Formats: sequence, structure tokens, C-alpha cells
Amino acid sequence: MTTATLASILAPAITTFIIGILITPTITDLLYKYKIWKKSSVIKSIDGKEATISAALHNDTNVKVPRMGGLVVWLSVFLSAILFYTISKFATPGSISSKFDFISRSQTWLPFVALLFGGVLGAIDDLSVVEFFKKGGSYVGGGLSLKVRLFFVFLIGLFTAYWFVVKLDMHSIMIPFIGSVIVSPIFYGALVVITMLAIFAGGVIDGVDGLSGGVMTAIFSAYGVIAIIRDQFDIAKLCFVIVSAILAFLWFNIPPAKFYMSETGMIALSLCLSVIVFMVDGLAYLPVIGLLLFVTVGSVILQLLSKKFRGKKIFLVAPIHHHFEALGWPNYKVTMRYWIIAFICAMLGILLSIV
Repeated sequence: MTTATLASILAPAITTFIIGILITPTITDLLYKYKIWKKSSVIKSIDGKEATISAALHNDTNVKVPRMGGLVVWLSVFLSAILFYTISKFATPGSISSKFDFISRSQTWLPFVALLFGGVLGAIDDLSVVEFFKKGGSYVGGGLSLKVRLFFVFLIGLFTAYWFVVKLDMHSIMIPFIGSVIVSPIFYGALVVITMLAIFAGGVIDGVDGLSGGVMTAIFSAYGVIAIIRDQFDIAKLCFVIVSAILAFLWFNIPPAKFYMSETGMIALSLCLSVIVFMVDGLAYLPVIGLLLFVTVGSVILQLLSKKFRGKKIFLVAPIHHHFEALGWPNYKVTMRYWIIAFICAMLGILLSIV
């Protein structure tokens, strides 16, 4: 990788962070103006039963902190994309500035669209639980029902699978220590849909100040490095632009948080990540790089199954990060330890990609 290429990766990333910092005051003012408060403290679990421990841990109904902070993330990326596309059009051909544009049809068009689609879908869900816009909602946590969200994620998963298999003729998976393994188009398409649903489900990791942002920073950083290793520099640019956007969000999300990421951020990041995983042929490393996402959603599934078939819980409360809170860990300890684990997993995943 040349110094010019490295500059073309770093410049958009740094600029995106600055954009995120600059637009946040306006976004924050709007969120407070229209009282886009986070969901009320959870009093029921996903199975409809009383959630007494969770309610006690998050007895903050009167704390007015808005949701939809994820706007900072995907809006920063969107504005950065427009800026560098414009710069590249007026730049001298062959100059460094002409290489700053990171939206390309062959590499980043699909993940970029997934990011925006997820952001809009999440925004609709977020607004549906706000009194100013509220029109109802059957999901126990408020907002769009889980079935509706899964339906839309499933649809974008099908579209992505179609694009990979039919348009890009992708049907192989890189396996560590083995190499590239060719699979049937149907199996490959099914993997795309299942992976997207699984990463979306991992969005339940959002729930403690700074937790999801730090974990997603590590994950996108890892896939950014893998993209560089694969010489997919536009994907690398997009990954690190997203990392910088998340860092701008975290600047204001570190306790005491000015806002929470909520669905508009988590769905956007989940769908985008799902596409990037396949674009860089990095599915085999996802269980390692995204370990905390799968552990989090796995803890919810195990808790539900245990309550249904054993009549008792495994964890004091699920997802598992709330279990640690119930054990007496302060929020910052949970967050920082998750960040540490996330970056160790990211480094291990990068290592697996080069063996």
C-alpha cells in the first residue's frame, strides 16, 4: 500500500470525525426540542413476563436523555460521502484528493445503501415510541414490532444475497488454514440472509452508555484492516469513515450520555456490517471479530429457553451485560471491559485472516 493510498484512507476518516462533532449540537437540539426520549424503563422481558431486576437496574423513567443519537453516525458518513465525491470530481486526475471518494459501484455502493436503509428503518422505529410522533406499536419494548423489523431485515438480506450471487457471481467462502471453498449459490445466499439476521439480533448489545459504540468501533476497524489486506481500499475507507463517525458519537455518549444510539444507529451499522463481511470474504472471521455480538444475543436466547423448559433463569437478567450490572459492576466497568475484549477479538480475527 502506497503512502497516497494510506492518505486517501485517513483523510476521509479524520474529516468524518470532524463532521460528526460539528453536526452533533444541531442534532442534539432537535432531539431535545421534539422530546425524542429513550424508551421508558423496561418493566417486561421479551417473553412478556415481569422484568423486576431490569426495571430496578434502569429505574430512570424521569431521566430525559433522547434516543436517535445514531443519526450522528450515519449522517456523518452520508455527508462525508457527498463531500469527497464532490472533491474528487473537481480534483486534478491522479492527485491524492481525487482518490478520497470512497463510494464505488464495485465495492461500497451496496454497504453504503444498507447503512442508509438501516438508518431510516431504525429512525421510523425510534420515532414510533416518541409521544410527539407515537402511533402505537405492539413490541414489548415499544416501537415497530419485532416481526416487522425482522421482515425488513430479511428483505434487504434477500436483495443482498441476490446481488452477491447473481450480479457479482460470488459463491466461495474463505476458511482459515484451508483456503477458498466453493459452495452452491443457494447455500451462499442463505448464509447472507442468516448472517444479516444474526448481526441484526446482536444489536441488543446497545443498552449501556458507550457499550455498543466501542464494540462496533473494534469490529469495523478489524474489517477495515482486512479490506486493506485484500486490496479493497474503498471498503477500507468506508470502514474507517464509519469508525470515525462512531467515535464522534462516543464523544457525546460517554457518561453522562447526551443521547443514546438506539435503533437508527444499530440497525444501520448491523446491515452495513453484514454486507461488508461478505464483500471482503470475511464470514469465517465474524464469530471471532463479532464475538460479543453473538454472546449477547446468545445470552438472550439461552435465557428464554431456560425459562421455558427449565422454569428458571441462567442469568440474573439478559442480555448478559445487564447480568454483570446486576452483580454490582458499575456501567463504566462493563463498558471498558467489553471494549478491551472487542479489540482483542478484532486483532485475533485479523490474525486469522492472514494465516
